[in-house]
Amino acid sequence: MKIYFRLLSFARPYRRFAIPYTIFSLLSVIFGILNFTLLIPLLNVLFEKITPEVLASMLRKPDFAFSTEYLTSLFNYHFARIRTEYGIFGALQFVCIAIVSSVFLANLFRYLAQRYIEYFRTELVYKLRQVAFNNLAGMDLLFFSNEKRGDIISRLTSDAYEVEGTLAYTFSVWLKEPFSLIALFFVLFSMSTQLTLFSLLVIPVSGALIATLVKKIRQESKDGQASLGALLGLIDETLGGLRIIKAFNSLRYVSAKFDAENQKYKRIIRSVSYKRELAPPFSEFTGVLIVAGILWYGGSLVLQNQSSLSPSEFVTYIILFSQIMRPAKDISGTFSTIQRGLAAGERILELISWKPTITDKPQARRLEQFHEAIEFRNVSFAYENTPVLKDISFRIPRGKSVALVGPSGGGKSTIADLIPRFYDVAGGAVLIDGIDVRDCQLESLRAQIGVVTQESFLFNDTVFNNIAFGNVGASMEEVIQAAKIANAHDFIMAMEQGYDTVIGDRGTKLSGGQRQRISIARAVFKNPPIMILDEATSALDNESEKLVQEALTNLMKDRTLLVIAHRLSTVQHADEILVIQQGQIVERGTHASLLHDEKGLYRRLNLMQLT
Repeated sequence: MKIYFRLLSFARPYRRFAIPYTIFSLLSVIFGILNFTLLIPLLNVLFEKITPEVLASMLRKPDFAFSTEYLTSLFNYHFARIRTEYGIFGALQFVCIAIVSSVFLANLFRYLAQRYIEYFRTELVYKLRQVAFNNLAGMDLLFFSNEKRGDIISRLTSDAYEVEGTLAYTFSVWLKEPFSLIALFFVLFSMSTQLTLFSLLVIPVSGALIATLVKKIRQESKDGQASLGALLGLIDETLGGLRIIKAFNSLRYVSAKFDAENQKYKRIIRSVSYKRELAPPFSEFTGVLIVAGILWYGGSLVLQNQSSLSPSEFVTYIILFSQIMRPAKDISGTFSTIQRGLAAGERILELISWKPTITDKPQARRLEQFHEAIEFRNVSFAYENTPVLKDISFRIPRGKSVALVGPSGGGKSTIADLIPRFYDVAGGAVLIDGIDVRDCQLESLRAQIGVVTQESFLFNDTVFNNIAFGNVGASMEEVIQAAKIANAHDFIMAMEQGYDTVIGDRGTKLSGGQRQRISIARAVFKNPPIMILDEATSALDNESEKLVQEALTNLMKDRTLLVIAHRLSTVQHADEILVIQQGQIVERGTHASLLHDEKGLYRRLNLMQLT
């Protein structure tokens, strides 16, 4: 139950809803039981079972006392007074009004109690999902390369929904139903101790079956949530790669793969449902079996005048005992239902417990401004156990540009990712103004850097919000200026709603060149002293590339630039070009000097692009 109470901790402080819920639940239980106890005088009136002697004894007004006997005697006093003054029909009317009033109050308090449970439920899932999301967003990039995106989405959605339902249900049951059982048994014992002791057989009989199901339900529920995560992952991959799937006529393959996982999920959920749904009907059946036994045994005593219960009291006893079935069934049902919620909760808590490897040191320094240079000093890096960079050293003075070129997979993008600490070096150090980036506060470090990647990621929002991303106080003039520098203003204004146009999921309503220019405008708007362009012009046509290159040339003034490019024509004006191959710098120099090396890799790459 450690997982259960840890999940409940997200709804603290409990007194906001637990105390009012308990009070309203108690009142609803009291008036709910009163509904049935009022059947005794009603039946007595209908069947004229009140003798003049009994009526006379009821006419004595009781002295106040804090007990159920006082309440019963007070009701009987008013009942007898009305019976005497208005006759049998007046008494019947009085009892009917009392029953209606009691039912109204019972349902009113039940509704008020339910409002607080809804408050608890929504507050719990809000905090749980928010904490999980915040922790997830803070994880480093290496984490996401090892985890399935669909499984993560499943934890934040379906698992949170499962926790929301089961915890709210079990919490309300455990707060309310024990009071219902206690109150019902208190009344039943006061009516007949012998019959009530006999009736207690229903609880252990139901519990015996449920105990055998709980362990199996817990494990199968966890397997089911994992399977659902795999399903969501397949859906995400299919929607993202639909163009490729259709181009390669692989729809049947993808459909068969999805069907296999879907069948697995179906089998697990069906098995869990069969086991979970077995407990309530079994509890109800055993309960009815006990009621039948009480009816046979107690009824025979009443018919033979061997019971202290009158016929009307016996009928009321049976009706009251039948009400035990509902709270008993609910309580027994929670032991199976909660297992699925705990399995889902365990997966969410795992998400919350994951810790990023890239964090601020306790005494991390705030990088206020960038003044001198970026330096890579004997840097090495590996993805898990695979070496990527080996003894990389170079320096980018402020206001200068360095270009990284070379064959794919050589480590160029990894070098760029080390500057904003998307990853940490395995050896050596990356320095900014002589300070190791690992000693800087992440937020202040990344505030100095603008990034435009090869895959221009845009959000399903307006053009304005994509350019001013994260800046809620941005003005239209600032956004337009950034768009003009990126040569995006003209095509934006040609759109139906201009800067207020929603560009679709990942910018699907735009062409590749348009998406890239908005990404560049986003980096321009941030106006950082350091710019990282990872294949920033790869998606542009020749005309757009020329325009953007001119804009970037203007932007480079008083800025430090790291450029990664396959098109060597885009980097020929860089102050220094580093040729990266298999994680090492194999050549370095300017465009002109590197072309003079007849055996050099840069010259060979340049000749390949010219032919």
